[in-house]
Amino acid sequence: MPKPVFYQERCKGCELCTVACPKKLLSMSTTFNGKGYNYATCPDDSECVGCCLCAKSCPDTVIEIHK
Repeated sequence: MPKPVFYQERCKGCELCTVACPKKLLSMSTTFNGKGYNYATCPDDSECVGCCLCAKSCPDTVIEIHK
C-alpha cells in the first residue's frame, strides 16, 4: 500500500500538493515547521492510491511516495 512521506521542514506551505491530489487527501497542518510555515500533511493515508501527483507538483521535493 502506498504511503506519502513528508519532509516537513522543507515545506513552504504553497499548497500545490493539496490541489494536485485527485482524492483530496492532503491538507495543511495547524502547526508550524521551523521556518514558520504550515506544512502539508495527509491525515488519512489509507486512501492514497500512489499516483505521485502531489510529489510531482511540489517545487521543494517535500513529498515522497513509498510503496
